[in-house]
Amino acid sequence: MQLTIKDVEILQQNLSKEQEDYQIELQEGNLLVMGPSDIESSEIGAELIRLLGNWIKPRNLGRIFDSSGGFIMPNTDLRAPDVSFVVASRLKRTVRDFGNLVPDLVVEIKSKTDRIGKLEDKIKLFLEQGAKIGILINPDERTVSVYRPNGEIETLTGDDKLTIPELLPGWEINISEIWPPVFE
Repeated sequence: MQLTIKDVEILQQNLSKEQEDYQIELQEGNLLVMGPSDIESSEIGAELIRLLGNWIKPRNLGRIFDSSGGFIMPNTDLRAPDVSFVVASRLKRTVRDFGNLVPDLVVEIKSKTDRIGKLEDKIKLFLEQGAKIGILINPDERTVSVYRPNGEIETLTGDDKLTIPELLPGWEINISEIWPPVFE
C-alpha cells in the first residue's frame, strides 16, 4: 500500500493524541520511522546549527532547520535532514506545515546505528531533487564529506576547512569545531 503525505499527517495527529513522538518520513510511499539519535550525533547537529546560525542570522541569508523539519520533495517523498538551510529568497515566510520545497543545504549526521550507504543515498536523492549541497558527517571516522550535484565529493578531515561558497560566501569553519569537546 502506497502512503501519502496526508496519511503521514493523520498518523502524526493520532500519535500526538497518544503523546507519542516519532520522527516519520515517507520514501516512495513507505513509512520510515526514526527513533531518537545518540547524544554525540545530536550535539554535533546542535553545534553545526549554532555555527551556521552565527553567520546566517545576522546577514538574513535564510532559514536553518533541525531534524524535526520535514520537506515535501518534488517526487512526493517527505524527508527530514538532520540539519538543513533554505535561502531567504525561496522561503520568505516560515509555514506551520511541512516545507513544500527542497532545502538548498542538507546535512546528515551518522548516528551509532546508521549505515553510511543509506545516508549517502538520502543525500544523493536530495541533490537529484534540487539541493545545492549535501554534507555527510561521520563521527566514527571524524570526516565531513561534501556532495555536489555534479557528483563531486570532497572529504575533509583534521583541521580542514569546511566552506560552502555556493550558498554562504565567506563562511568557513575548521571541521574540528563540530566535534564535541572532551572535558577532563
